[in-house]
Amino acid sequence: MVFTTDIDSALALDQADPLRGFRDAFLLPPRATPPREAPPREGVYFLGNSLGLQPKITREYIDRVLEQWANYGVEGFFHGKDPWMNYHDQLIKPLSKIVGALPHEVSVMNQLTVNLHLMLVSFYQPQGKKKKILCEQKAFPSDQYTLESYVKHLGMDPDEIIMEISPREGEVTIRLEDILQTIEDHHDEIALVFWGGINYYTGQLFDMATITKTAHSHGILVGFDLAHAAGNVKLDLHNWDVDFACWCSYKYLNSGPGAVGGVYIHERFHKDKSLNRLAGWWGYDKPTRFLMQKGFKPMESAEGWQLSTPSMILYACHAAALKVFEEAGWENLLEKQQQLNAYLWFLIQEINRAQPEQVIQVLTPAQDRGCQVSLFMLKNGKQIYDSLMAQDIIVDWREPNVIRLAPVPLYNTFADVWNFYEAIKKML
Repeated sequence: MVFTTDIDSALALDQADPLRGFRDAFLLPPRATPPREAPPREGVYFLGNSLGLQPKITREYIDRVLEQWANYGVEGFFHGKDPWMNYHDQLIKPLSKIVGALPHEVSVMNQLTVNLHLMLVSFYQPQGKKKKILCEQKAFPSDQYTLESYVKHLGMDPDEIIMEISPREGEVTIRLEDILQTIEDHHDEIALVFWGGINYYTGQLFDMATITKTAHSHGILVGFDLAHAAGNVKLDLHNWDVDFACWCSYKYLNSGPGAVGGVYIHERFHKDKSLNRLAGWWGYDKPTRFLMQKGFKPMESAEGWQLSTPSMILYACHAAALKVFEEAGWENLLEKQQQLNAYLWFLIQEINRAQPEQVIQVLTPAQDRGCQVSLFMLKNGKQIYDSLMAQDIIVDWREPNVIRLAPVPLYNTFADVWNFYEAIKKML
């Protein structure tokens, strides 16, 4: 697409956007910083990479659950318009399309870090010399803590077990060839490759298909943390042959703070009785669950990894958000995401061109990216961040000098992106 820097161009792009009406499906914060003005003005919200906005229908979905609870009590699991025993079925179909899985390979349960621990129980299988876990340096802290604590739980030394790959000296992102070469060089020591689909700090999108293929060629299992990828970029987990993946649903999936998480487990593992797992009654064979029999008999699907009775209120929040995704169309959202992101990159380049020297270094790779763009501010970074927030352009700050923003296709507009550009241009 051919972009220009004037506001008329942004407005024209918004007018031509077939998804422009979905902005009205969300509640946008009226103002970022107190004191609140009267009447409040609509802010520009670019933090879908941290917490997605609330769909307007979420309250209605929660109210349905509360009404069913009021009318039926515990019988709400079996009676009413949406019996809670079957609620999970409403979630996995739209979610499986977003993550590129078969519906029975997806389970909605717990939160991200809990699910990571459960997956390690099943998929980290150290044997002899083959016991190392390969991961990225400076993964999100929860991933680091999960691996460290789980390895300690097994009585092993994390410094000996966890093998990290870092960017080359002078670079900020990790090269794919370095990941693949490490797998080739150490395949006889590696039991598991565990990687983030998108790095939370740089916004780098990793080639999960190639990483999986290379690891599998040496008999190494592969799992991904998709916290910053699910609902953001195109995923094809089943066809990539990924073994397992976990994600949260409060970021790009807009399902609320502390929202219920999700897991993908390839169908080849569903009937594998040799796998270790921590069991709970909600993962028990569904037709006979209420017989309360001794001896765990898991459902032969990803649901067999469930533990406890889920929160129907969290399910309702998730269902409302996924309904919006279904109405917009996942492929349509991916197309707009690319256009919106390309427009942001164009305007950032224009900012640098207009200055005597470069003022913004883009940490996010030009090709391997999703919605998020991480900007290393070479001049007056904290002042620029504070000024953006004061103008209700809501971004976030990461030390030492990084502004992260993520224009998302469901509720952000080209005019939003232009306002960000214009604000920084004036400050500079």
